[in-house]
Amino acid sequence: MGFFKNQFSNVVEWEEFRDDMIFWKWSNREIKKGSRLVIRSGQDAIFVNNGKIEGIFEDEGVYNIDSDIIPFLSTLKGFKFGFNSGMRVEVLFVNTKEFTVRWGTQNPVLIPTPQLPGGMPIRANGTFNFKVNDYVTLIDRIAGMKESYLVDDVKIRITSVLDQLLMKWISREGKDMFNLQANASEIARGIREDLDMEVMDNGITITGFQVMSFNYPKEIQDMITKTASHEMIGNLQKYQQVSMTDGIASGKVQGGGAASDMAGMMMGMNMANEMMKNMNQNQNQNNSNQSQQPPAAKEPSAPAVASPSEGSKKPNFCPNCGAKNEGANFCPNCGQKLG
Repeated sequence: MGFFKNQFSNVVEWEEFRDDMIFWKWSNREIKKGSRLVIRSGQDAIFVNNGKIEGIFEDEGVYNIDSDIIPFLSTLKGFKFGFNSGMRVEVLFVNTKEFTVRWGTQNPVLIPTPQLPGGMPIRANGTFNFKVNDYVTLIDRIAGMKESYLVDDVKIRITSVLDQLLMKWISREGKDMFNLQANASEIARGIREDLDMEVMDNGITITGFQVMSFNYPKEIQDMITKTASHEMIGNLQKYQQVSMTDGIASGKVQGGGAASDMAGMMMGMNMANEMMKNMNQNQNQNNSNQSQQPPAAKEPSAPAVASPSEGSKKPNFCPNCGAKNEGANFCPNCGQKLG
């Protein structure tokens, strides 16, 4: 009896587990007496009989089908193994993890825009996340007909409608056609909701959708980059100064050649012009401040006081005889005392 028991028993498990496989159906349709069920981490086991789910087992571990599984099956609780017969059920193993898939537009999506009559050709790329959330729908729509279901099968369905959804949500949420990244979150949120409705009838839910980047044609991208660089620099003169300084610091402008001499001379002239301009501005500002200040009040002047020498000054001519005086105390002609 032990020989027959070992011969007929089998192990129900998903041995070749793959990260890119959503579900896998156990190939042997007949479970023998004494068989075991092995559930690994990240797996669920679903017992199906005649297209109807009999039981779902989610905890990892090793189970004896006779004692641990059959008593919990909905319509097979009273099943008895015969000597040479087995239980005919299907076992579906489901990968319960959340899948992350990269996506990218195969061809440019023409987004209507007034600036370009034919539309703006835009490419985009990113990732989306999904997982199985409805086993009944999954079995009814897919698992009943397939032996396995891969992530690529979902990706094909997603990418087939992604161009239309990108056009829809970029037109709706893309407030600046030349800076779509600023509205990437709103665009991605709208696409995720629409994709969730698209795959819902397969028992799958879209848990996330991300737009990593929008790619413009090279000519438009060059124009955007040039415009952004000019805005950051502010003006052409400052751009030249920064470029010259970076060139000298990096060693690209060096040596004793004519090019480096001319570069140094130009840089010196620019710096001198800037210094003179700043000095003139400061001087004009000081003059303006002084002209705006009110005149200082004059202090009252003291009354004039004659110096002692002014009262005793000698007359130029003698008052007696009229002779010319050269500063003597007495007139040389008549002897009259002067002063």
